[in-house]
Amino acid sequence: MILFPNAKINIGLDITARRPDGYHEIETVMCPVGWADILEIVPGNSGKTTLTVTGRKVDCPVEKNLVMKAFRALETAVGHDLPPVDIYLRKIVPDGAGLGGGSSDAAFALKGINEVLSLGFTPDKLAEIASTIGADCPFFIYNTPMLATGIGTTLSPINLNLSGLTVVIVKPDESVPTAAAYRGITPVQPPVPLSNRITGNIETWMGNVTNAFEATVGRQIAAIDEIKRRLTEIGAVYTAMSGSGSAVFGLFKSDILADDIAHIFPGMATYTGPIG
Repeated sequence: MILFPNAKINIGLDITARRPDGYHEIETVMCPVGWADILEIVPGNSGKTTLTVTGRKVDCPVEKNLVMKAFRALETAVGHDLPPVDIYLRKIVPDGAGLGGGSSDAAFALKGINEVLSLGFTPDKLAEIASTIGADCPFFIYNTPMLATGIGTTLSPINLNLSGLTVVIVKPDESVPTAAAYRGITPVQPPVPLSNRITGNIETWMGNVTNAFEATVGRQIAAIDEIKRRLTEIGAVYTAMSGSGSAVFGLFKSDILADDIAHIFPGMATYTGPIG
């Protein structure tokens, strides 16, 4: 089975409270985009489950990779060892970008292994299992625009029509670990919830639909503000950093050529495609 674990962008991200357990309460809208890795899952030949990673370098041991954590989480859910599978992951989406690449790989691994091994888990059960792996993982089980609250695992469908728009994503070289991004945050409860602010025309979003991480991460990575400025100059009607960064995206009402974006942002990882 071959799957294409796609990235996501965050449209708005409010950090509203710090919990006693150290996690933060957030409100954000997650939306899938077409930038994707390649994941192949086949019955195992060596008597044990293997993971082979190619493409962009992933700096973690195999057993700590979220894909392997997904396999182990399924074993925990069924209560016994699973038949071995061989998993091949081609990394294309940049890590440390706020695009959920690793979380998507894990969620798609859950879905793929569930099908290959005929485990019979429903999407809701897979989302429950995914929540034990990472906060973004449940979103990718459903892979449709969602309002995420709590620590990001409480999901509600949201009516967000982005059809006809083009998204451009630009990932600068620098990254900021999520934990470091949170260290500079002071939680704020906005007077108007994000779910209300995002219902208006997209052209009203700038300044109203914001990412709480941008101020702190932007002080560490100067390229973020510069990328936003350049995207606006070439016609983006809305720009923002995704998640805890450092990837920046722009939404356009017209088609944008991928080659043009690559020329404007030389040396940076970029993606251009439809959204919605």
